[in-house]
Amino acid sequence: MSILDRENIVADASYNRWLVPPAALLIHLSIGMIYGFSVFWPAKGNGLLNLIGSQCDALQTSLLDRLFITSCDWLLSDVVWTFSIAIVCLGLAAAIFGHWLERAGPRKAGFAAAVLWGGGLIISSFGVASHQLWLIWLGAGVIGGIGLGLGYISPVSTLIKWFPDRRGLATGMAIMGFGGGAMIGTPAAAYLIDAFGVGNALLYMGCFYFIAMTIGAFGYRVPPADFKVEGKSIVKKDTAMIAKGHVHVSHAHKTYQFWLLWGVLCLNVSAGIGVLAVAKPMFQEIAAQNFSAGEIGAIAGGFVALLSLANIIGRIIWASSSDYLGRKLTYAIFFSFGTLLYFSAPWAGLNQYIAIFVLINLVILTMYGGGFATIPAYLADIFGTQHVGAIHGRLLTAWATAGILGPAIMSYVREYQLQAGVPQAEAYNSSFTMLALLLVLGFVLNYFVKPLDNKHFMTESELAKEKEVAAKKDAANKLIGKGGNSNSALQKIILPFAWVVVGVPLAYGISNALQKGIIIFQ
Repeated sequence: MSILDRENIVADASYNRWLVPPAALLIHLSIGMIYGFSVFWPAKGNGLLNLIGSQCDALQTSLLDRLFITSCDWLLSDVVWTFSIAIVCLGLAAAIFGHWLERAGPRKAGFAAAVLWGGGLIISSFGVASHQLWLIWLGAGVIGGIGLGLGYISPVSTLIKWFPDRRGLATGMAIMGFGGGAMIGTPAAAYLIDAFGVGNALLYMGCFYFIAMTIGAFGYRVPPADFKVEGKSIVKKDTAMIAKGHVHVSHAHKTYQFWLLWGVLCLNVSAGIGVLAVAKPMFQEIAAQNFSAGEIGAIAGGFVALLSLANIIGRIIWASSSDYLGRKLTYAIFFSFGTLLYFSAPWAGLNQYIAIFVLINLVILTMYGGGFATIPAYLADIFGTQHVGAIHGRLLTAWATAGILGPAIMSYVREYQLQAGVPQAEAYNSSFTMLALLLVLGFVLNYFVKPLDNKHFMTESELAKEKEVAAKKDAANKLIGKGGNSNSALQKIILPFAWVVVGVPLAYGISNALQKGIIIFQ
Protein backbone atom coordinates (compact mmCIF):
# COMPACT_ATOMS: atom_id res chain seq x y z
CA MET A 1 0.00 0.00 0.00
CA SER A 2 3.01 2.31 -0.32
CA ILE A 3 1.32 3.88 -3.34
CA LEU A 4 -0.91 5.68 -0.83
CA ASP A 5 1.97 7.22 1.14
CA ARG A 6 2.58 10.95 1.10
CA GLU A 7 6.22 10.46 0.06
CA ASN A 8 5.05 8.88 -3.18
CA ILE A 9 2.78 11.74 -4.26
CA VAL A 10 5.19 14.70 -3.98
CA ALA A 11 5.05 16.62 -7.26
CA ASP A 12 7.82 18.74 -8.70
CA ALA A 13 7.57 22.52 -9.04
CA SER A 14 6.45 22.29 -12.68
CA TYR A 15 3.39 20.21 -11.86
CA ASN A 16 0.16 21.93 -12.89
CA ARG A 17 -1.58 22.76 -9.61
CA TRP A 18 -4.98 22.99 -11.34
CA LEU A 19 -5.01 19.18 -11.60
CA VAL A 20 -5.50 18.88 -7.84
CA PRO A 21 -8.91 20.60 -7.39
CA PRO A 22 -10.80 18.09 -9.58
CA ALA A 23 -9.52 15.26 -7.37
CA ALA A 24 -10.77 17.11 -4.30
CA LEU A 25 -14.10 17.82 -5.97
CA LEU A 26 -14.62 14.16 -6.85
CA ILE A 27 -14.32 13.20 -3.20
CA HIS A 28 -16.33 16.13 -1.86
CA LEU A 29 -19.14 15.67 -4.38
CA SER A 30 -19.46 12.12 -3.04
CA ILE A 31 -19.42 12.82 0.68
CA GLY A 32 -21.58 15.93 0.19
CA MET A 33 -24.59 13.64 -0.26
CA ILE A 34 -24.95 13.73 3.52
CA TYR A 35 -26.62 17.12 2.97
CA GLY A 36 -29.25 15.43 0.83
CA PHE A 37 -30.11 12.74 3.35
CA SER A 38 -33.49 14.31 4.05
CA VAL A 39 -34.55 12.80 0.71
CA PHE A 40 -34.63 9.44 2.51
CA TRP A 41 -36.90 10.65 5.35
CA PRO A 42 -40.41 11.54 4.01
CA ALA A 43 -43.40 9.63 5.35
CA LYS A 44 -45.06 9.79 1.93
CA GLY A 45 -43.89 7.28 -0.65
CA ASN A 46 -40.93 4.96 -0.01
CA GLY A 47 -39.15 7.00 2.67
CA LEU A 48 -37.69 5.68 5.92
CA LEU A 49 -40.74 6.97 7.78
CA ASN A 50 -43.10 4.75 5.77
CA LEU A 51 -41.48 1.31 5.59
CA ILE A 52 -44.14 -0.43 7.72
CA GLY A 53 -47.21 1.72 7.19
CA SER A 54 -48.07 2.64 10.77
CA GLN A 55 -46.10 5.14 12.86
CA CYS A 56 -44.77 4.32 16.31
CA ASP A 57 -46.42 6.09 19.24
CA ALA A 58 -43.82 8.34 20.86
CA LEU A 59 -45.50 7.95 24.25
CA GLN A 60 -45.77 4.15 24.10
CA THR A 61 -42.30 3.41 22.69
CA SER A 62 -38.95 4.74 23.87
CA LEU A 63 -36.07 5.65 21.59
CA LEU A 64 -34.29 2.52 22.76
CA ASP A 65 -37.31 0.45 21.71
CA ARG A 66 -37.38 2.06 18.30
CA LEU A 67 -33.73 1.16 17.66
CA PHE A 68 -34.84 -2.46 17.26
CA ILE A 69 -38.60 -2.32 16.63
CA THR A 70 -39.98 -3.87 13.43
CA SER A 71 -43.71 -3.40 13.96
CA CYS A 72 -44.07 0.34 13.34
CA ASP A 73 -42.35 3.22 11.53
CA TRP A 74 -39.75 5.45 13.12
CA LEU A 75 -40.30 9.12 14.04
CA LEU A 76 -38.70 11.98 12.13
CA SER A 77 -36.50 12.80 15.13
CA ASP A 78 -35.28 9.17 15.13
CA VAL A 79 -34.00 9.15 11.56
CA VAL A 80 -32.67 12.72 11.75
CA TRP A 81 -30.27 11.40 14.39
CA THR A 82 -28.52 9.55 11.56
CA PHE A 83 -27.56 12.91 10.09
CA SER A 84 -26.50 14.29 13.47
CA ILE A 85 -24.40 11.24 14.33
CA ALA A 86 -22.66 11.47 10.94
CA ILE A 87 -21.79 15.13 11.51
CA VAL A 88 -20.57 14.42 15.05
CA CYS A 89 -18.33 11.61 13.80
CA LEU A 90 -17.16 13.85 10.97
CA GLY A 91 -15.97 16.47 13.44
CA LEU A 92 -14.39 13.95 15.81
CA ALA A 93 -12.61 12.12 12.99
CA ALA A 94 -11.29 15.38 11.58
CA ALA A 95 -9.97 16.37 15.02
CA ILE A 96 -8.42 12.99 15.77
CA PHE A 97 -6.88 12.30 12.37
CA GLY A 98 -6.03 15.85 11.26
CA HIS A 99 -2.41 15.71 12.46
CA TRP A 100 -2.03 12.16 11.12
CA LEU A 101 -3.21 13.36 7.71
CA GLU A 102 -0.42 15.96 7.57
CA ARG A 103 2.09 13.11 7.82
CA ALA A 104 0.23 10.39 5.91
CA GLY A 105 -0.87 12.63 3.04
CA PRO A 106 -4.22 13.26 1.36
CA ARG A 107 -4.25 10.15 -0.82
CA LYS A 108 -4.22 7.72 2.10
CA ALA A 109 -6.91 9.74 3.88
CA GLY A 110 -9.01 9.97 0.72
CA PHE A 111 -8.90 6.23 0.11
CA ALA A 112 -9.81 5.49 3.74
CA ALA A 113 -12.73 7.90 3.33
CA ALA A 114 -13.89 5.97 0.24
CA VAL A 115 -13.92 2.68 2.14
CA LEU A 116 -15.73 4.10 5.18
CA TRP A 117 -18.33 6.30 3.46
CA GLY A 118 -19.16 3.76 0.76
CA GLY A 119 -19.13 0.91 3.26
CA GLY A 120 -21.24 2.85 5.74
CA LEU A 121 -24.01 3.36 3.20
CA ILE A 122 -23.94 -0.33 2.33
CA ILE A 123 -24.31 -1.25 6.01
CA SER A 124 -27.25 1.17 6.26
CA SER A 125 -28.95 -0.61 3.37
CA PHE A 126 -28.97 -3.78 5.48
CA GLY A 127 -30.45 -1.74 8.32
CA VAL A 128 -33.33 -0.74 6.07
CA ALA A 129 -33.88 -4.30 4.86
CA SER A 130 -34.11 -5.60 8.45
CA HIS A 131 -35.79 -2.44 9.82
CA GLN A 132 -33.03 -1.98 12.39
CA LEU A 133 -32.48 1.69 13.14
CA TRP A 134 -29.25 0.98 15.03
CA LEU A 135 -27.69 -0.42 11.85
CA ILE A 136 -28.56 2.77 9.96
CA TRP A 137 -27.03 4.84 12.77
CA LEU A 138 -23.92 2.64 12.74
CA GLY A 139 -23.53 2.58 8.96
CA ALA A 140 -24.34 6.03 7.62
CA GLY A 141 -23.89 7.64 11.03
CA VAL A 142 -20.76 6.31 12.75
CA ILE A 143 -18.75 4.53 10.05
CA GLY A 144 -19.87 6.81 7.25
CA GLY A 145 -19.35 9.85 9.46
CA ILE A 146 -15.71 8.93 10.07
CA GLY A 147 -15.33 8.63 6.31
CA LEU A 148 -16.88 12.06 5.93
CA GLY A 149 -14.32 13.56 8.31
CA LEU A 150 -11.35 12.02 6.53
CA GLY A 151 -12.68 12.93 3.10
CA TYR A 152 -13.56 16.47 4.15
CA ILE A 153 -10.14 17.47 5.48
CA SER A 154 -8.10 15.48 2.94
CA PRO A 155 -7.61 18.34 0.42
CA VAL A 156 -7.72 21.47 2.61
CA SER A 157 -4.10 21.83 3.71
CA THR A 158 -2.87 20.54 0.36
CA LEU A 159 -4.76 23.12 -1.69
CA ILE A 160 -3.86 25.99 0.63
CA LYS A 161 -0.21 25.11 0.02
CA TRP A 162 -0.74 24.75 -3.74
CA PHE A 163 -2.51 28.16 -3.84
CA PRO A 164 -0.65 30.46 -1.40
CA ASP A 165 -1.70 33.43 -3.53
CA ARG A 166 -5.43 32.72 -3.17
CA ARG A 167 -6.20 31.04 0.13
CA GLY A 168 -9.92 31.78 0.00
CA LEU A 169 -10.25 30.55 -3.57
CA ALA A 170 -8.28 27.42 -2.69
CA THR A 171 -10.47 26.49 0.25
CA GLY A 172 -13.56 27.39 -1.77
CA MET A 173 -12.51 24.93 -4.47
CA ALA A 174 -11.63 22.30 -1.88
CA ILE A 175 -14.94 22.48 -0.07
CA MET A 176 -17.49 23.61 -2.66
CA GLY A 177 -18.03 20.05 -3.80
CA PHE A 178 -19.31 19.15 -0.35
CA GLY A 179 -22.09 21.68 -0.84
CA GLY A 180 -22.89 20.36 -4.31
CA GLY A 181 -22.96 16.69 -3.45
CA ALA A 182 -26.63 16.73 -2.55
CA MET A 183 -27.45 18.71 -5.67
CA ILE A 184 -26.28 15.75 -7.73
CA GLY A 185 -27.06 12.95 -5.29
CA THR A 186 -30.60 13.99 -4.31
CA PRO A 187 -32.23 13.45 -7.74
CA ALA A 188 -30.20 10.29 -8.22
CA ALA A 189 -31.33 8.99 -4.82
CA ALA A 190 -34.95 9.95 -5.53
CA TYR A 191 -34.84 7.98 -8.78
CA LEU A 192 -33.24 4.95 -7.10
CA ILE A 193 -35.72 5.07 -4.21
CA ASP A 194 -38.70 5.12 -6.58
CA ALA A 195 -37.25 2.40 -8.80
CA PHE A 196 -35.65 0.02 -6.29
CA GLY A 197 -36.65 1.09 -2.77
CA VAL A 198 -34.76 3.06 -0.17
CA GLY A 199 -32.59 0.13 0.96
CA ASN A 200 -31.29 -0.66 -2.50
CA ALA A 201 -30.78 3.04 -3.18
CA LEU A 202 -28.36 3.20 -0.25
CA LEU A 203 -26.62 0.03 -1.45
CA TYR A 204 -26.09 1.27 -5.02
CA MET A 205 -24.97 4.72 -3.94
CA GLY A 206 -22.47 3.24 -1.48
CA CYS A 207 -20.85 1.20 -4.25
CA PHE A 208 -20.73 4.12 -6.66
CA TYR A 209 -19.28 6.55 -4.12
CA PHE A 210 -16.54 4.09 -3.21
CA ILE A 211 -15.40 3.95 -6.85
CA ALA A 212 -15.63 7.71 -7.44
CA MET A 213 -13.78 8.59 -4.23
CA THR A 214 -11.01 6.08 -4.90
CA ILE A 215 -10.40 7.69 -8.29
CA GLY A 216 -10.30 11.11 -6.61
CA ALA A 217 -7.87 9.91 -3.92
CA PHE A 218 -5.42 8.69 -6.55
CA GLY A 219 -5.57 12.11 -8.20
CA TYR A 220 -4.08 13.87 -5.15
CA ARG A 221 -0.56 15.34 -5.29
CA VAL A 222 1.25 17.45 -2.69
CA PRO A 223 3.58 20.35 -3.54
CA PRO A 224 7.30 20.27 -2.77
CA ALA A 225 8.58 22.06 0.33
CA ASP A 226 8.52 25.86 0.11
CA PHE A 227 6.46 25.79 -3.09
CA LYS A 228 5.92 29.28 -4.51
CA VAL A 229 3.90 30.55 -7.46
CA GLU A 230 6.05 32.61 -9.77
CA GLY A 231 4.77 36.15 -10.34
CA LYS A 232 2.01 35.81 -7.74
CA SER A 233 1.69 37.42 -4.34
CA ILE A 234 -0.59 36.56 -1.46
CA VAL A 235 -3.72 38.71 -1.39
CA LYS A 236 -3.64 40.67 1.87
CA LYS A 237 -6.72 42.84 2.13
CA ASP A 238 -6.65 42.76 5.93
CA THR A 239 -2.91 42.61 6.56
CA ALA A 240 -3.28 43.23 10.29
CA MET A 241 -5.17 39.92 10.64
CA ILE A 242 -2.69 37.82 8.64
CA ALA A 243 0.00 36.11 10.69
CA LYS A 244 3.64 36.35 9.66
CA GLY A 245 4.53 33.19 11.55
CA HIS A 246 3.20 29.70 12.18
CA VAL A 247 1.59 28.14 15.27
CA HIS A 248 2.13 24.48 16.11
CA VAL A 249 -1.03 22.37 16.21
CA SER A 250 -0.27 21.33 19.80
CA HIS A 251 -0.38 24.99 20.88
CA ALA A 252 -3.23 26.42 18.79
CA HIS A 253 -6.01 25.30 21.15
CA LYS A 254 -4.29 27.14 24.02
CA THR A 255 -5.12 30.50 22.44
CA TYR A 256 -8.44 32.28 22.97
CA GLN A 257 -8.59 32.98 19.22
CA PHE A 258 -8.98 29.26 18.53
CA TRP A 259 -12.01 29.02 20.81
CA LEU A 260 -13.57 32.20 19.45
CA LEU A 261 -13.28 30.77 15.94
CA TRP A 262 -14.61 27.45 17.26
CA GLY A 263 -17.71 29.30 18.49
CA VAL A 264 -17.99 31.29 15.26
CA LEU A 265 -18.03 28.11 13.17
CA CYS A 266 -20.34 26.24 15.56
CA LEU A 267 -23.00 28.96 15.61
CA ASN A 268 -22.89 29.64 11.86
CA VAL A 269 -23.15 25.92 11.11
CA SER A 270 -25.88 25.25 13.68
CA ALA A 271 -28.16 27.75 11.99
CA GLY A 272 -27.71 26.41 8.45
CA ILE A 273 -27.49 22.72 9.25
CA GLY A 274 -30.78 22.87 11.10
CA VAL A 275 -32.51 23.89 7.88
CA LEU A 276 -30.71 21.26 5.79
CA ALA A 277 -31.49 18.41 8.18
CA VAL A 278 -35.25 18.78 7.73
CA ALA A 279 -35.39 20.61 4.40
CA LYS A 280 -37.71 18.34 2.45
CA PRO A 281 -40.33 17.55 5.12
CA MET A 282 -40.23 21.19 6.30
CA PHE A 283 -41.07 22.46 2.81
CA GLN A 284 -43.79 19.85 2.40
CA GLU A 285 -45.48 20.98 5.61
CA ILE A 286 -45.12 24.74 5.11
CA ALA A 287 -46.11 24.77 1.43
CA ALA A 288 -48.67 21.95 1.43
CA GLN A 289 -51.68 24.19 0.73
CA ASN A 290 -50.02 25.71 -2.34
CA PHE A 291 -49.49 22.47 -4.25
CA SER A 292 -51.40 19.27 -4.87
CA ALA A 293 -50.55 16.06 -3.03
CA GLY A 294 -49.05 14.70 -6.22
CA GLU A 295 -46.83 17.74 -6.77
CA ILE A 296 -45.53 18.51 -3.31
CA GLY A 297 -43.02 15.64 -3.05
CA ALA A 298 -41.27 16.46 -6.32
CA ILE A 299 -41.32 20.20 -5.64
CA ALA A 300 -39.89 19.65 -2.15
CA GLY A 301 -37.09 17.67 -3.80
CA GLY A 302 -36.49 20.69 -6.03
CA PHE A 303 -36.26 22.86 -2.90
CA VAL A 304 -33.55 20.58 -1.49
CA ALA A 305 -31.69 20.73 -4.81
CA LEU A 306 -31.87 24.54 -4.85
CA LEU A 307 -30.49 24.64 -1.31
CA SER A 308 -27.55 22.52 -2.45
CA LEU A 309 -26.98 24.87 -5.39
CA ALA A 310 -26.97 27.85 -3.04
CA ASN A 311 -24.61 25.99 -0.72
CA ILE A 312 -22.05 25.32 -3.44
CA ILE A 313 -22.31 28.82 -4.95
CA GLY A 314 -21.79 30.36 -1.52
CA ARG A 315 -18.70 28.29 -0.89
CA ILE A 316 -16.80 29.50 -3.93
CA ILE A 317 -18.14 33.09 -4.09
CA TRP A 318 -17.90 34.00 -0.41
CA ALA A 319 -14.54 32.27 0.08
CA SER A 320 -13.08 34.00 -3.00
CA SER A 321 -14.53 37.33 -1.90
CA SER A 322 -12.91 36.93 1.51
CA ASP A 323 -9.51 37.28 -0.20
CA TYR A 324 -10.49 40.91 -0.77
CA LEU A 325 -12.97 41.64 2.04
CA GLY A 326 -10.97 39.93 4.77
CA ARG A 327 -12.21 36.91 6.72
CA LYS A 328 -13.45 38.84 9.75
CA LEU A 329 -15.62 41.20 7.71
CA THR A 330 -16.97 38.28 5.68
CA TYR A 331 -18.15 36.54 8.84
CA ALA A 332 -19.60 39.78 10.19
CA ILE A 333 -21.76 39.91 7.04
CA PHE A 334 -22.85 36.30 7.57
CA PHE A 335 -24.01 36.93 11.11
CA SER A 336 -25.65 40.35 10.68
CA PHE A 337 -27.47 39.73 7.41
CA GLY A 338 -28.21 36.13 8.40
CA THR A 339 -29.95 37.24 11.59
CA LEU A 340 -32.35 39.38 9.58
CA LEU A 341 -33.07 36.50 7.20
CA TYR A 342 -33.80 33.99 9.97
CA PHE A 343 -36.21 36.41 11.62
CA SER A 344 -37.88 36.95 8.22
CA ALA A 345 -38.39 33.27 7.34
CA PRO A 346 -41.32 32.68 9.78
CA TRP A 347 -43.06 35.79 8.42
CA ALA A 348 -42.79 34.50 4.85
CA GLY A 349 -44.01 31.04 5.84
CA LEU A 350 -46.88 32.34 7.94
CA ASN A 351 -48.16 34.50 5.08
CA GLN A 352 -47.59 31.72 2.56
CA TYR A 353 -45.13 33.79 0.52
CA ILE A 354 -43.52 30.56 -0.62
CA ALA A 355 -41.24 32.10 -3.25
CA ILE A 356 -39.90 34.60 -0.71
CA PHE A 357 -39.50 31.82 1.88
CA VAL A 358 -37.43 29.86 -0.63
CA LEU A 359 -35.28 32.87 -1.55
CA ILE A 360 -34.60 33.60 2.13
CA ASN A 361 -33.41 30.05 2.67
CA LEU A 362 -31.28 30.13 -0.47
CA VAL A 363 -29.40 33.22 0.71
CA ILE A 364 -29.03 31.65 4.16
CA LEU A 365 -27.44 28.59 2.57
CA THR A 366 -24.95 30.64 0.56
CA MET A 367 -23.64 32.09 3.82
CA TYR A 368 -23.72 28.71 5.51
CA GLY A 369 -21.58 27.22 2.75
CA GLY A 370 -19.43 30.33 2.61
CA GLY A 371 -18.68 29.98 6.31
CA PHE A 372 -17.32 26.47 5.80
CA ALA A 373 -15.17 27.49 2.86
CA THR A 374 -13.83 30.63 4.55
CA ILE A 375 -12.87 29.14 7.94
CA PRO A 376 -9.72 27.29 6.71
CA ALA A 377 -8.40 30.54 5.20
CA TYR A 378 -9.34 32.36 8.43
CA LEU A 379 -7.29 29.80 10.35
CA ALA A 380 -4.37 30.14 7.94
CA ASP A 381 -4.47 33.91 8.44
CA ILE A 382 -4.46 33.63 12.24
CA PHE A 383 -2.25 30.58 12.81
CA GLY A 384 -0.13 30.35 9.63
CA THR A 385 -0.11 27.51 7.10
CA GLN A 386 2.39 25.02 8.54
CA HIS A 387 -0.19 23.11 10.61
CA VAL A 388 -3.42 24.58 9.22
CA GLY A 389 -4.78 21.19 8.16
CA ALA A 390 -4.43 19.72 11.63
CA ILE A 391 -5.77 22.87 13.31
CA HIS A 392 -8.72 22.88 10.92
CA GLY A 393 -9.39 19.26 11.81
CA ARG A 394 -9.57 20.09 15.51
CA LEU A 395 -11.78 23.08 14.87
CA LEU A 396 -14.28 20.84 13.10
CA THR A 397 -15.38 19.52 16.49
CA ALA A 398 -17.49 22.69 16.33
CA TRP A 399 -19.26 21.12 13.37
CA ALA A 400 -19.84 17.98 15.41
CA THR A 401 -21.53 20.06 18.11
CA ALA A 402 -23.55 21.98 15.53
CA GLY A 403 -24.63 18.70 13.96
CA ILE A 404 -26.55 17.96 17.15
CA LEU A 405 -27.63 21.48 18.08
CA GLY A 406 -29.11 22.66 14.77
CA PRO A 407 -31.16 19.59 13.81
CA ALA A 408 -32.30 19.16 17.43
CA ILE A 409 -33.65 22.72 17.50
CA MET A 410 -35.53 22.18 14.24
CA SER A 411 -36.95 18.71 14.92
CA TYR A 412 -37.63 18.69 18.66
CA VAL A 413 -39.01 22.23 18.83
CA ARG A 414 -41.27 21.31 15.89
CA GLU A 415 -42.60 18.26 17.69
CA TYR A 416 -43.18 20.30 20.85
CA GLN A 417 -45.08 22.91 18.84
CA LEU A 418 -47.27 20.25 17.23
CA GLN A 419 -48.07 18.72 20.60
CA ALA A 420 -49.05 22.20 21.81
CA GLY A 421 -51.59 22.47 18.98
CA VAL A 422 -49.65 24.77 16.66
CA PRO A 423 -50.66 24.27 12.99
CA GLN A 424 -48.20 22.14 11.02
CA ALA A 425 -47.33 24.99 8.63
CA GLU A 426 -46.27 27.17 11.59
CA ALA A 427 -44.41 24.54 13.63
CA TYR A 428 -40.95 25.73 12.49
CA ASN A 429 -41.39 29.43 13.35
CA SER A 430 -39.96 29.21 16.85
CA SER A 431 -37.03 27.18 15.54
CA PHE A 432 -36.07 29.92 13.07
CA THR A 433 -36.21 32.52 15.84
CA MET A 434 -33.89 30.43 18.03
CA LEU A 435 -31.43 30.01 15.15
CA ALA A 436 -31.42 33.78 14.58
CA LEU A 437 -30.40 34.32 18.21
CA LEU A 438 -27.46 31.94 17.70
CA LEU A 439 -26.22 34.21 14.90
CA VAL A 440 -26.39 37.26 17.17
CA LEU A 441 -24.03 35.49 19.57
CA GLY A 442 -21.80 34.51 16.63
CA PHE A 443 -21.49 38.17 15.61
CA VAL A 444 -20.23 39.03 19.10
CA LEU A 445 -17.65 36.22 19.12
CA ASN A 446 -16.33 37.18 15.68
CA TYR A 447 -15.96 40.80 16.80
CA PHE A 448 -13.47 39.79 19.49
CA VAL A 449 -11.16 37.80 17.17
CA LYS A 450 -7.79 39.57 17.21
CA PRO A 451 -4.32 38.76 15.79
CA LEU A 452 -2.14 36.46 17.86
CA ASP A 453 0.64 37.70 20.08
CA ASN A 454 4.10 36.83 18.71
CA LYS A 455 4.78 34.55 21.68
CA HIS A 456 2.43 31.92 20.22
CA PHE A 457 4.37 31.41 16.99
CA MET A 458 7.06 28.83 16.39
CA THR A 459 10.57 30.20 16.43
CA GLU A 460 12.48 30.40 13.16
CA SER A 461 14.71 27.54 14.25
CA GLU A 462 11.71 25.33 15.14
CA LEU A 463 10.06 26.03 11.79
CA ALA A 464 13.28 25.50 9.86
CA LYS A 465 13.80 22.18 11.62
CA GLU A 466 10.34 20.93 10.64
CA LYS A 467 10.84 21.89 7.01
CA GLU A 468 14.35 20.47 6.95
CA VAL A 469 13.16 17.09 8.21
CA ALA A 470 10.52 16.90 5.47
CA ALA A 471 12.91 18.04 2.75
CA LYS A 472 15.61 15.57 3.81
CA LYS A 473 13.13 12.73 3.91
CA ASP A 474 12.01 13.43 0.35
CA ALA A 475 15.54 14.00 -0.91
CA ALA A 476 16.94 10.90 0.80
CA ASN A 477 14.34 8.76 -0.90
CA LYS A 478 14.73 10.62 -4.20
CA LEU A 479 10.99 11.11 -4.30
CA ILE A 480 10.72 14.73 -5.37
CA GLY A 481 8.78 14.71 -8.58
CA LYS A 482 7.86 11.03 -8.34
CA GLY A 483 4.28 11.85 -7.57
CA GLY A 484 3.76 14.30 -10.41
CA ASN A 485 4.38 14.00 -14.11
CA SER A 486 6.06 17.20 -15.30
CA ASN A 487 5.33 16.41 -18.94
CA SER A 488 3.56 19.63 -19.94
CA ALA A 489 1.97 18.13 -23.05
CA LEU A 490 0.46 15.24 -21.09
CA GLN A 491 -0.81 17.56 -18.39
CA LYS A 492 -2.54 19.71 -21.00
CA ILE A 493 -4.46 16.63 -22.11
CA ILE A 494 -5.32 15.42 -18.60
CA LEU A 495 -6.35 18.82 -17.23
CA PRO A 496 -9.50 19.43 -19.33
CA PHE A 497 -10.51 15.77 -19.00
CA ALA A 498 -10.26 15.94 -15.20
CA TRP A 499 -12.42 19.05 -15.08
CA VAL A 500 -14.97 17.49 -17.45
CA VAL A 501 -15.28 14.48 -15.12
CA VAL A 502 -16.39 16.72 -12.25
CA GLY A 503 -17.89 19.48 -14.39
CA VAL A 504 -20.48 17.35 -16.21
CA PRO A 505 -22.14 16.06 -12.99
CA LEU A 506 -22.06 19.58 -11.57
CA ALA A 507 -23.67 20.97 -14.72
CA TYR A 508 -26.31 18.25 -14.57
CA GLY A 509 -26.97 18.99 -10.91
CA ILE A 510 -27.30 22.72 -11.55
CA SER A 511 -29.60 22.16 -14.52
CA ASN A 512 -31.75 19.70 -12.58
CA ALA A 513 -31.93 21.99 -9.54
CA LEU A 514 -33.03 24.94 -11.65
CA GLN A 515 -35.50 22.87 -13.65
CA LYS A 516 -37.19 21.49 -10.52
CA GLY A 517 -36.89 24.61 -8.43
CA ILE A 518 -38.30 27.02 -10.99
CA ILE A 519 -41.76 25.51 -10.43
CA ILE A 520 -41.80 27.09 -6.99
CA PHE A 521 -41.63 30.57 -8.50
CA GLN A 522 -44.33 30.07 -11.13
